[in-house]
Order: sequence, then C-alpha cells, then structure tokens
Amino acid sequence: MEQKQLLSLIIPVYYEEEVLEESYARMDAAMQSTGHPYEIIYVNDGSRDGTMKVLRKLAKEHEEVKVLSFSRNFGHQLAVTCGMDAAKGDALIIIDVDLQDPPEIIPQMVERWKAGAEIVYGKRAKREGETIFKKLTAAVYYRLLRSMSAYPIPLDTGDFRLLDRKVADVFLEMRENARFLRGMSAWMGFEAEPLEYVRQERAAGKTKYTLKKMLKLAMDGITGFSSKPLTLPLGWGVALSVLAVLALIFFAVMWIQLPNDKLIWIYSLGISGFVLLQGITFIFMAIQGMYLGRVYDEVKRRPLYIVAEKLNI
Repeated sequence: MEQKQLLSLIIPVYYEEEVLEESYARMDAAMQSTGHPYEIIYVNDGSRDGTMKVLRKLAKEHEEVKVLSFSRNFGHQLAVTCGMDAAKGDALIIIDVDLQDPPEIIPQMVERWKAGAEIVYGKRAKREGETIFKKLTAAVYYRLLRSMSAYPIPLDTGDFRLLDRKVADVFLEMRENARFLRGMSAWMGFEAEPLEYVRQERAAGKTKYTLKKMLKLAMDGITGFSSKPLTLPLGWGVALSVLAVLALIFFAVMWIQLPNDKLIWIYSLGISGFVLLQGITFIFMAIQGMYLGRVYDEVKRRPLYIVAEKLNI
C-alpha cells in the first residue's frame, strides 16, 4: 500500500500563552481530518512570557509537536523560515497561532494540493474584528504594492498558505534577510490557487503586530520587489524644475508690479515652497537609504536566526 504523504504545519508564536492550548486543539483536529500523517512545528520568536512553558508541555504530551525557540525576537517572517527549514513534509502549511485564519479550511487546501495546485493561498473575503483603520490601511497597502511590484502579488492575502515541497525547497534557496514571503511566492511563479475564507476575530490576547512592525513589513514588501521608488526622483525632479522656472518668472513679474510692502507675502510663499522641496528631497534620500540598508544587511552574511532550544527535533 502506498504510504501517505507527510504534512508539516508551521506556526510562529510570539507572546501567545493565552491562545496556545485552544489553538493546538483546533490545529490538531484539522490536521487529523486530512487523513495524512503530520507534524506541527512551533517556532517561538523570542517570547519571554509563559509561551515556552506551554510549548514544552505540548511537546512532551504529543510526539507530532516539534518546537524551536529563538534566542531573541527575530520577526515573524524569519520564524516562518525557521519552521520551513526544519519541516520534513511533502507539503508545508503556514498559519498564525491566533486563529484569525481558521485551521478548519486546511483540509480544503490539502485537497486542492492533491488535485495539482503547487501553492494554495488563503484569500480574505471578509475581515471580522478589525478596526476600520486596519481594514483601510490594509486595502490601500495591498493595492499600492500590487501597482508597484513587477510580479502580481494577490490582493488581500497573508502568509496563510500551503506550499508543495518543491516550492518550499526554492524558498529555502533564497536566504535574504529582509523577507516578504508572499512576495517571494509570487516571484517564483508556480501554479497557485486562492481559497476564500472569512478572517475571524482573534481568539485571545492582543495582536503583536504593532504599527511599527506593519510598516517595516510593508517597506520590505515594496523595496524587496520593486525598484520603482528609486526612479521616482527623476519624474519629480523634472516636474519641480519646470515649476521652479515658472516660479522665477512669477517672482520677477511680482517684483516689478507690486509695491514693497506686498513683497513679504511673495517671499513667504517662496520660502514655504523651498521648505517643501527640501522635505521631498529628504524623503527620496530616505528611500534610497532603505535600499542601501538592505544591501548592507545582506553583505554581512549573518545567520537569519539563532535557535536556542529544540524539542522533538
């Protein structure tokens, strides 16, 4: 009888002791329902609460549970990468621990994979329990990224997805530090299918993705998969040069036409315009600095992460 293919479920965790046990119960039930042998790989991304205590308990009680714990916080994308490095499965499934992405649709992902899909990614048809600000910024960001990227990144998607083994192996050949997994997935160009679902409210605790972390991920997505920001200064430079010539003509005419007591308003306008131009210049310098920073990080060739503890590995 042909041996069934192994599935690897990869779950990054960061200060998630409140939701871990409920999450494991639902994840394990979903994996059992696929009918395949499986492993569940938790990657503790430097949590300093009771997360590792719960993970040690789960690993002791369930041999299919494997745990890797970082020496410090390296970030969600690198935690997922670590789980992929350790995974032995014929298909790898990436999901967050907070149950916003329902594990109950994992069997559907597996069925689509068995039918020939090389990537099955979750597409959010609706987002429950999120603020209007979060929904609006997410919608704007995904569309901005899609417009700027040279590769079509699907709208309204996260890292919740299934990857065939050959896709995962290509992922693992790409060792850049500033990782944006959904962009890397689009860049590879394998056969991908969306699976729509309703994103749920977080089961417990609070989101650990602060505005700062979301902005960093957004910039990693843009700078990692588009060079358009580097070419923006050319268009702005031409436009502003034309405006500067017109402004000089305007000021020359005003100098002749207006009495001296009215010239102060013209000077104020000119100074404000100069400050604005300086601000735009600094913005473009910062954009170029972000790209240079990515190069600096890559040439150091440091390990992507450091594992301090392993359980059942």
